[in-house]
Amino acid sequence: MTSLEDLPLRTNLQGLTPYGAPQLQVPVALNVNENTHPIPEAVARDILAGLAEAIRSVNRYPDREFTALRQALARYLGEGLGADNRLSAENMWAANGSNEVLQQVLQAFGGPGRSLLGFAPTYSMYSILAAGTDTTWIAGTRDADYELSPATAVSEVTRTNPDIVFLCSPNNPTGTPLSLETIAAVYDATDGIVVVDEAYAEFAPAGTPSALTLLPGRERLLVSRTMSKAFAFAGARVGYLAADPAIADALRLVRLPYHLSALTQAAANAALAHSAEMLAMVDDIRRQRDRLMVELERLGYAPHRSWSNFVLFGGVANPHETFEALLGEGILIRDVGIPGHLRVTAGTENETSLFLDALARLGRTDRPGQTESARAE
Repeated sequence: MTSLEDLPLRTNLQGLTPYGAPQLQVPVALNVNENTHPIPEAVARDILAGLAEAIRSVNRYPDREFTALRQALARYLGEGLGADNRLSAENMWAANGSNEVLQQVLQAFGGPGRSLLGFAPTYSMYSILAAGTDTTWIAGTRDADYELSPATAVSEVTRTNPDIVFLCSPNNPTGTPLSLETIAAVYDATDGIVVVDEAYAEFAPAGTPSALTLLPGRERLLVSRTMSKAFAFAGARVGYLAADPAIADALRLVRLPYHLSALTQAAANAALAHSAEMLAMVDDIRRQRDRLMVELERLGYAPHRSWSNFVLFGGVANPHETFEALLGEGILIRDVGIPGHLRVTAGTENETSLFLDALARLGRTDRPGQTESARAE
């Protein structure tokens, strides 16, 4: 049988491994930052009705411009913005998950001879998307506790002179929030494209301003979102961005024809029509996240500040052993490869309790001072 090494891959793809978190059938899956709350029954019925209507015309191609969806997305994002920041359908773009949105951005603005700057540790798909588009990946540095100040960010931009900058806000896998001051400073420091990935924005404290408020007058700023997390729509694969209308024109140059199916559009439109009900679960997820922060510290670990639906915690003497021990109890979390750390998604109240109880039963095996050293990483 031919192996991957036998194929004539592009040079920059040789030796790489595909992205993928473990997919295991376990009672408690808290490893990929899904929304573990099911879609409300009334909303599910309306989504099914929309799909039933759409299926009648799947012999025809869908609306290539997904007009109704772009209008719905503009309305949803506009609810949290003032009149001065009003968005229209022309500002919106969507694709099959935010990963595809980001890939299209790199197809349009990256490529051979161009570079993408991110601030490690950050979402691992950024470097993979860069490799797939033959864009040079640059891993910038962060401040202590994975924070990112304007000075540090600008210093990295000045040092590397990238064509594109990806800012994850809040950051994955650390949960670290990002200030608007840092975003604005990065934008002012470069002539390239700046993408703010707000996949977890809905989990920030209520009233937290989004990078969407920075869009007016910044035609190179893009704000990416997803319906996978707060909307519990991970399996539907819907991501989107807001930007100057010229950005959508650029992405039209690289998108595949009819890239959003009629069924995807119908499901997303129905879900957005129930945004209040879909987002009602966010408050509970925030409570479970904050509970994790308190209880993990009580157990002797070092949780990092998080505005997302997950918590990265340090002070783990042997992450692999702890991961395997929890898996043996039917609980799947994530080893993200950061020494001394593991990451857990905030689940339902019961799922969170099962995780915390199992971790308490396992007990701490850390050497004295382990937690403090983990805090300093």
